[in-house]
Amino acid sequence: MLTLYLTVGQLPVLDYDGIQFTFTFSQKHVNHVVFRVSNNMATPCESSESTLRKRRFEQSKTTSNSDGNCSGDDEGACKYERKKKSFSLQTGTYWLTRIVLLRSIAFIYFVAFTVAYNQNKQLIGERGLMPCKDYLLSVKRYVGGKIDMSAFAYTPSILWFLDWTDMDANLDGISLVGMVVSGFVLVTGMANMVMMTTLWVLYHSLVSVGQLWYSFGWESQLLETGFLGIFLCPVWSLSQVPRRCPPSLISIWTFRWLIVRIMLGAGLIKIRGDRCWKDLTCMDFHYETQPVPNPMSYYMHQSPWWFHRFEVLSNHFIELIVPFFTFLRRRMCMVNGTLQVLFQVVLIVSGNLSFLNWLTIVPSLACFDDASLGFLFSSGRGAKQTVLDLQAEEAAGRTHKPTRGMLIRRVVNVALGVLIGYLSVPVVLNLLSSKQVMNTSFDPLRIVNTYGAFGRSPLPPFIPRLLVSLLDLSYLHGLVFRIVSQNLSP
Repeated sequence: MLTLYLTVGQLPVLDYDGIQFTFTFSQKHVNHVVFRVSNNMATPCESSESTLRKRRFEQSKTTSNSDGNCSGDDEGACKYERKKKSFSLQTGTYWLTRIVLLRSIAFIYFVAFTVAYNQNKQLIGERGLMPCKDYLLSVKRYVGGKIDMSAFAYTPSILWFLDWTDMDANLDGISLVGMVVSGFVLVTGMANMVMMTTLWVLYHSLVSVGQLWYSFGWESQLLETGFLGIFLCPVWSLSQVPRRCPPSLISIWTFRWLIVRIMLGAGLIKIRGDRCWKDLTCMDFHYETQPVPNPMSYYMHQSPWWFHRFEVLSNHFIELIVPFFTFLRRRMCMVNGTLQVLFQVVLIVSGNLSFLNWLTIVPSLACFDDASLGFLFSSGRGAKQTVLDLQAEEAAGRTHKPTRGMLIRRVVNVALGVLIGYLSVPVVLNLLSSKQVMNTSFDPLRIVNTYGAFGRSPLPPFIPRLLVSLLDLSYLHGLVFRIVSQNLSP
């Protein structure tokens, strides 16, 4: 029996005694013929149902293929459209990574400027504990009594160029501008070099005159992270995915190099600095002697001895071994980023070191590319869809010819890599030295710094109590103490 199925807009299927002949037609010629032999011994009903299912499968399959069968001048456009529809985020690009990094940096900036707005007047204001006006005057005298480049090089701050009659207003103004700019980047995910440079200059101006209050390691770390963030962005344009300014791989690697140095610095200073990190006993009393314990610290301290040993070993593994995963292939680099983020989350839960641990998460995010961070973005619209379009265009060979600005940007990126490499020389030598120092800057702009934490573990709690009980405090008799009531946080 010969059966011919012809339906408008569908494929004709010729069925002759269980042998199917399926023809695929284009506008001009027959593309191919498919021969399929069905199970011969089926009943007529079963055979017709099987034939119908096979016909529908072949129709849907060939219809999808016919969408991509192009001829003549339309072949390139059809190929592009076919790939665009079936595309998923590819590895090795960092468009979405840039958005995540910029928003993360902006979040830390926003917190830092908010803290500065609430505390700077009490710390370094006109009537603060250590007025920055007095500090600037002492620097002015030290450099010869003039406000020139030598004074600016010694203390890089825009406060040199502002009116000192109301220093509190200057400090509040810097903080408020920083909050507004960083808040914009945080909400929109868009930034340019002008905005990121503004944030870096403003915060550098506060750190430079902050004296004791801004001498902690996370201040220099934020300045270095913020400096690297400048080179993630286009110069002027504001867009989450600026097509003419692809993320530089050199810029991504500067963030990865930062997290490697942070972790190695923290791990090496522990091994060299305190014996308890070698005999695995530091965590026995860490939670009750750390700078500012949080509510979870009490419960962590109650853990059994073997868990505290495991904590120390895990710390050594993450800080001394895992950073080298960065230089291996993509999967191992992602393992490093994942472990570093989880490690910082544990430290956030068990302690309170200001925004240090949140800040340390930021360079770890550079270990992930668009394919691994795509789940953070909604599909079908916005930045993710734009990145899909860009990747489809590249796959179809429709890349734009580099403009003059793009070529200049490449030179700038190479110069950034050379600068970071040059400034890293003393930092690396410090890491290799048996007299390693931590949280130190080797250049006045704090572009590349050394880091570390708990190089000297706090004493067990019974020792300070013993020392206090042995001290002769009689010399305090008769002294008058002035109680300062200020709104200060730890």
